[in-house]
Order: sequence, then C-alpha cells, then structure tokens
Amino acid sequence: MFYSAALPNAHRVLTHSATLQSGEHVVIVTDYEKLELGTIVATAARVITSNVNMLVMPPRDVDGEEPPETIALAMARADVVITLVARSITHTRAVQNALKAGARAVMLTAFTPSMLLGGGIFHDFRTHRPFCQLVGRLLGEANHAHLTTPAGTDLTMDLTGRPGNPHSGVVENPGEMTTVPNSESSISPIEGSAQGIIVGDASLPYYEIGLLTEPIRMDVENGSVTRITGGNQARRIEQMMARQNDPNVYNIAQLSFGLNPECRMQGVMLEDEGVYGTSHIGIGTSSLLGGDVRAKMHFDIIMWNPTLKLDDETVLQDGVWLVDV
Repeated sequence: MFYSAALPNAHRVLTHSATLQSGEHVVIVTDYEKLELGTIVATAARVITSNVNMLVMPPRDVDGEEPPETIALAMARADVVITLVARSITHTRAVQNALKAGARAVMLTAFTPSMLLGGGIFHDFRTHRPFCQLVGRLLGEANHAHLTTPAGTDLTMDLTGRPGNPHSGVVENPGEMTTVPNSESSISPIEGSAQGIIVGDASLPYYEIGLLTEPIRMDVENGSVTRITGGNQARRIEQMMARQNDPNVYNIAQLSFGLNPECRMQGVMLEDEGVYGTSHIGIGTSSLLGGDVRAKMHFDIIMWNPTLKLDDETVLQDGVWLVDV
C-alpha cells in the first residue's frame, strides 16, 4: 500500500525537482537504513530513464562523513545524483566533486516514509523559486548581517563578497544542488567574523536530537562557538562536538532561512530547516556554501521568529519577510 502511494510522489521529485530527462545517467545513493525508500525512488527513475544505478552503503556514523570512494567516483560521473541517506553527506568532498563535474544533485537526507506521502514535498517549488532567488540575492549583496530572535539570539557577521545560496527545490543546470522539501536561502559568513549569541528554540535535527525541549544557547566569539549551555540536549551536542577533536567543528558556517510554507517542524532535518519564517545557523563545514572551512561535522540549529537586518535595513521581522518579487 505504501509503495504504490509513494511511487507517484517519488516521480514528482525526479521530474519537478531533479528535472530528470530520458537518457540521463542517474546515481541514487542510499544506505541500509533507507533502502526501501531508495528502491522506490530508483523504481520511479526507471520510468524516465534506463540508466539508473542505486548504490547502497553502510549508514555514515555522523552527518558530514564522506561516502566510500567507489560511490564518490560514481557520483562524479552522473548527470543527476539523488542522496537518500540516514545521515547527511551533503557537506562532503564527494558532493562537491560531483557538482564540479557537472552533476545536478537533490539531497533527500533523513527522509521518512511520511515525507513521501505529504508535507513539504507538495510545495510548488517552481512558482516559489523567484522569491527564494530574491532572498539569496539579498544575502549575497549585503556586507553585514544582524540576526535577532525573541528567545535571545543576537548575532552579527560579515558577509562581504560571499555568494548567496538559494536552494529552491529545483535543479536545472549542471553543478546545481538543492534539498527537498527544504526550500531555503543561505550564505556563509567571512571566517572569524560572527559575534554574539545563538539561541536555538525550535529544532536541532541531527544526531538524534530533534525537536528542542528547552533552548540551547551558544556563545560565539571570532567566528566560533565558545560555550554551549542548556539542558540535556545542549550537553549531547557539546559532547558530540568535543569527541571530534577538531577545532573546525565550532566554526559558524552558515546563515539560512526556511522558505517552504508546507513544511512542518517535526524533528526531521529537511522538513524542519524548510519551515517558512524560521532561521538556522549552520556550524562546522562551510566549503560547499561559499566558505573555506572543512570540518568533521556540519549541523544546523533552528530558531523561531527571526528578525534580520542586512546593512541596517530590516528585511525580515519576527519571521515575516518584508520584501517581495
């Protein structure tokens, strides 16, 4: 029953988001935890093109861990790459190399069966694409950002010369990457420039943390997290970061905004990060976002009702965008 219900929606992702065409070479990367969903997407892909390869690997130990070399090589030779994995490989050299080689990539990290049946996947990504691109352009044209929230976030950063990254949910050209159903626009700040306080009060959908039961506060100095306070969830992420023995895991890597009105906060990464009217700060690797840092981790912490000033102009107020296409 689930298989037959999910198959048309997998086809929608391939045609609407990945723009997969007949004759194209698609590589679907999955793991043993997501094998059923990977099989559904591969079956849907075979209706469109005969050149479909599904590659199965052991689940990664942490988000951001590289896939096996053989899979990375196959990704770099594909026209379209779909990653349907339990833990993210988005911020890896393997994805970066595939994009440089001309692949289009759609990331379906931590997908659940319910996500192939409803929610953010039914967003009209194409119609909403101009607004996503506008937000990305505003970020890329700004020199300075100031993010605040009612929960206590108060963070400044230098954006000078950094590109905005609109991920609209659609890829059409070689080298483009997007996440689905997470529609967002982001930017990577200048290394060492972020200063202030991050207070996550919505979700940290990595490392089995999920919806936040109490706020997590992160103090930021000179572009890095210097102190983490809160309850049990704060201690879990603090311990996870310390175990990596890598100072780069504390890097402020990303400023991003969810733009999909169909997404719902539920403790799942690509739903939570896309929730319209939220912001998230990415921490760790920034090299796929326009930054220069490679780290053993990348995760995002999400907050409600952000206000954003770009070069002293308020463009987002309490989660409501004040700009329009």
